[in-house]
Amino acid sequence: MTRTVRLDSAPLTREQVVAVTRQQVAVELTETVVKNLAATRQHIDALAEADRPVYGVSTGFGALATRHIPLDRRAALQRSLIRSHAAGAGPVVEPEVVRALMLLRLRTLASGHTGIRPATAQALAALLNAGIVPVVHEHGSLGCSGDLAPLAAVALALMGEGDVFDAGGVRRPARDALAEAGIEPVVLAEKEGLALTNGTDGMLGMLVLAIEDLHRLLDVADFAAAMSVEALLGTDRAFAADLQALRPHPGQAVSAGRMFAALRDSEIVASHRGPEDTRVQDAYSLRCAPQVHGAARDTVSHAEQVADRELASAVDNPVVLADGRVESNGNFHGAPLAYVLDFLAIPVADVASIAERRTDRMLDVNRSHGLPPFLADDPGVDSGLMIAQYTQAALVSELKRLAVPASVDSIPSSAMQEDHVSMGWSAARKLRRAVDGLTTVLAVELLTAARALDLRAPLRPAPVTAAIRDLVRTRVGGPGPDRHLAPEIAAVEELVSSGEILAAVSGKTLERR
Repeated sequence: MTRTVRLDSAPLTREQVVAVTRQQVAVELTETVVKNLAATRQHIDALAEADRPVYGVSTGFGALATRHIPLDRRAALQRSLIRSHAAGAGPVVEPEVVRALMLLRLRTLASGHTGIRPATAQALAALLNAGIVPVVHEHGSLGCSGDLAPLAAVALALMGEGDVFDAGGVRRPARDALAEAGIEPVVLAEKEGLALTNGTDGMLGMLVLAIEDLHRLLDVADFAAAMSVEALLGTDRAFAADLQALRPHPGQAVSAGRMFAALRDSEIVASHRGPEDTRVQDAYSLRCAPQVHGAARDTVSHAEQVADRELASAVDNPVVLADGRVESNGNFHGAPLAYVLDFLAIPVADVASIAERRTDRMLDVNRSHGLPPFLADDPGVDSGLMIAQYTQAALVSELKRLAVPASVDSIPSSAMQEDHVSMGWSAARKLRRAVDGLTTVLAVELLTAARALDLRAPLRPAPVTAAIRDLVRTRVGGPGPDRHLAPEIAAVEELVSSGEILAAVSGKTLERR
């Protein structure tokens, strides 16, 4: 993997965003970009000297755009814009989200359509490369006219004001951290305040990160479901390729194929293939897992298309066109992102819901086909995994609430100038919470299925599911008397988040035969 992402005329990829955001890969503006920024800036400088008012260059902002600002007040105009717009409140946003919005704002600046000076863009790149993370608060964006308060907090740090987290994660004044990193605070010129704040970068960054996480979680969900099918003496026949081909949704085919392959060579599945098993079909939560997981995969595919279009976009207002015109536009509106961020929260809730149903089935002596009540060592004395399922149920209920869309709401602002907003930032924030909730729900299913497979001994699970069970056993003990469950849930959650679950089966053959 390259240790530097070069910003040029090509769109960023989602992989590059993740690399800079989560792996601290450095960024660099190419020489061509720097030259283009200088050429574009000449148009802004010319307009700044002209008598005709130009929005963002020689006027106020939003509902105050009717006031023409004299030349000697322009620097104060930009400084005041950033200070007033850095009005966030609430919890501090995660560093990876702030790094993502910094990178994506830099990407738009590098497009040459914002009128930013080369030195200002290079200062933002230096801030990223120094590992300095401005303090951004959760509330302050309506998802329209840019993620204003979050981006203004970044611009404030660029000016040497406000607080940041330094490369060591210590919160300190921005001016001190910049001085230590050898970065000179920026004195913003005409149009630069708008260029730094008028973008959907926070929404897009959170979408890209959610897509990355959901790819991993949906793979884990397939394996967790396969383990539950096996533990509940279910059949793999419903996942056969010829049955799946009758309904050719691509995500469904992937999930069914993975589950079918994961159950290959299972002694447990083979033990009930004969006529002695009178069941005709499994419950929906087992049999229909590929349909639910697959629909979630297809929703993620749609989200990828939206994200990739946005990564190829230059989002600012006004924009500088190739012929020097500076034009107002509505490309900063977050609706395209808000809708898909809301959309993703729906399958996240549903994948968690079906996982919880499989867990509950393994704990119910009337439906588990021979497993002890709640998988307890001494039922009655021991409660087994009873309350782990309560935790799942509470999370699933929360995920259903988080699936209620934010983008159907709009609250007018700026004296009715900004009279319809997307609420996309809110959609992104709740999606991040939903992704975390799904992670825990899947961890509880894995914890439960691993214990249930142990209780099917001496029958051996399939090689793939056994590998996952064995990995869980490196962090969590097997069946036995009750013990403190919270650390065990957290340990399996870490296996899911870190990718170790998938790494445990990466060497296994998962293709259909």
